[in-house]
Amino acid sequence: MIGTDTLDRVIGADVIDADGNKIGTASEVFLDDQSGNPEWVTVKTGLFGTKETFVPIRDADLTGDGLRVPVSKDAVKDAPKIDSDGHLSPQEEQELYRYYNMGGTTGQTSDYTRTGVAETTTNTGMGAGMTDTTGDTQATTNAGYTDTDVNRHGTKGHDTSGPTTDDAMTLSEERLNVGTQQVEAGRARLRKYVVTENVTQTVPVSHEEVRVTREPITEANMGNAMDGPAISEEEHEVTLHAERAVVEKEAVPVERVRLDTETVTEQQQVTDTVRKERVETDGDGITDTRR
Repeated sequence: MIGTDTLDRVIGADVIDADGNKIGTASEVFLDDQSGNPEWVTVKTGLFGTKETFVPIRDADLTGDGLRVPVSKDAVKDAPKIDSDGHLSPQEEQELYRYYNMGGTTGQTSDYTRTGVAETTTNTGMGAGMTDTTGDTQATTNAGYTDTDVNRHGTKGHDTSGPTTDDAMTLSEERLNVGTQQVEAGRARLRKYVVTENVTQTVPVSHEEVRVTREPITEANMGNAMDGPAISEEEHEVTLHAERAVVEKEAVPVERVRLDTETVTEQQQVTDTVRKERVETDGDGITDTRR
């Protein structure tokens, strides 16, 4: 909701439609003569802002982008063309109400403009009780003052978008400051686990076997052969030995494994949007001079 206390922020602000499209620049605000509330704003459109169109401000809002109005850019483009001469006639006002499909009042409206040197005067051509209010209030004592003179601020001309400060405006632009920042990009983990596999090796083993050896009776073994009865039964036993394969396992270290990091530098493009302020002129005989 736009109130009279925020009108100085409205004048010169970008006017944005309901879809976020820029329509133009706010020029003048017209107040309803009965309620005193802002009702209309004239918007400068065209290449150099040479056209002014009435746009409803009753349900508009001031945001960081500018003045958002509840109508579309196309609707403003096709709106009735009415000369902004300080007031609206009842017929012109009703024509605007019908075009924007608004329920309006039948009284006339008074305007509010923001200029560098402000005046408060009674405008008899606007009807009883109607005032023409411009900027910061000051009695009309500056007879003969013109915009081409150096005003009380010491500047040439005056500022139509706010208080007059000096005779120039500063243009700014955004620039990209690109750097690097250390962030966590991922993690690597080293884990060991146990697997089982079959290992086959060949090992030689030996065993004892029985072999019967026969020898004839000779004078050398005659004594042993005749020791004992002539005919008898007898047993003789020999213990046999054999080797078997034995498996024994032991854990032995074979190598060491660790995680190391290395820094790899690559080129990366950064793209973003930056805003720049530009200036345009409106009028005849103007030359753009850069110092």
